[in-house]
Amino acid sequence: MIQKIKLTDTFNEFFENEKSAGVMLIFCSVISLLIANSMFSEGYLGFWKMNVGGLTISYWVNDGLMAIFFLLIGLELKRELYKGELSNFRNALLPIFAAIGGLSIPALFHFGFNWGTPTQGGIAIPMATDIAFALSVLAILGSRVPASLKIFLTAVAVIDDLCAIIIIAVFYSSKISILYLALALFVFAGMGVLNRFRVYSLIPYLLAGVVMWFFMLQSGVHATIAGVLIAFTIPFTAIRDDKKSPSYTLEHFLHKPVAFLVMPIFALANTGIIIGADWAASLATPNSLGIITGLLVGKVVGVTALTFLAVKLGLCRLPLNLTWNHIIGAGFLAGIGFTMSIFITNLAFKTQPELVNSSIMAVLLTSLTAGIIGYLWLVIFGKVNEDEEDFDTISYDDET
Repeated sequence: MIQKIKLTDTFNEFFENEKSAGVMLIFCSVISLLIANSMFSEGYLGFWKMNVGGLTISYWVNDGLMAIFFLLIGLELKRELYKGELSNFRNALLPIFAAIGGLSIPALFHFGFNWGTPTQGGIAIPMATDIAFALSVLAILGSRVPASLKIFLTAVAVIDDLCAIIIIAVFYSSKISILYLALALFVFAGMGVLNRFRVYSLIPYLLAGVVMWFFMLQSGVHATIAGVLIAFTIPFTAIRDDKKSPSYTLEHFLHKPVAFLVMPIFALANTGIIIGADWAASLATPNSLGIITGLLVGKVVGVTALTFLAVKLGLCRLPLNLTWNHIIGAGFLAGIGFTMSIFITNLAFKTQPELVNSSIMAVLLTSLTAGIIGYLWLVIFGKVNEDEEDFDTISYDDET
């Protein structure tokens, strides 16, 4: 029996916001690159290194503003777990296997090029997927691809983000201060108590969240992790009307500030790299080759191979209107690393600016290439058959 399910307004709103964020990221990245390689380069790059309150502006962006980005990621992940594709374990298995492949195979590519070298620490750079850029490409494709592909790629990207957050917390933290970490966890526990007692006002969570962010910053654990922890303490009422949920209210409020302020500022602060005469040679270094092959080859191989294996073993199945050509196209789009890849680059090589520059160059060029290939692949091979559902619905087989 085939059941048609309408995509929720929440998902469609989320999709539209991610599309807008992708457009803004492209615009700001181009502007930043142009200014960094113009006569205004010195002043522009110097601006981000200015000291404000004991920290550089760039530091405030990457540890402060990006905590808001991670808060939104946490809220999106929470929604997916409660009411989205990840709320049903059987439906979630397909993107989970795809994400595992899309994380592990790119890491192996980078590891293969950099094992035993000083750049081995960049292993997590090609593991990330930029959800805004990837969904922007699907938005451009419109009705030429099935709705289930949007949901599949969204779930894969959300799982990727979750794993990237865990990797940042475990492997890219500085020397840990037990005192400040304990204080941060104490505040987190207090917020959990507020949730337990059904305190639905957002004000105490946000105020306590700022305090937890400060303690996390001092603890040595990357401060952006506080954003995710805050998200999981804010009540999510699993009711029919999402708009009555405090978690939904905050997610809805944050979408546009993150899309049109936080992420553009992040792009301006981190993509201002000087393209020197040796830029092509820098792409042939083991680190750059690991990033390029990881994102461009490892992602599509990992996503497709693990998905194929899981389906053939009978652990999960493809949605009825999704073909292997769609999965391959999604694999290419998952190779758009951008935001999270650049973020991890800054953490992995924070004391080596030349490595940061060459890594970001590799991420930018590879993400652009992966996006173009993914788009063309889906245009040619990803068409929806006339007897399949329209762009707003997704089919499930009740018998499974």
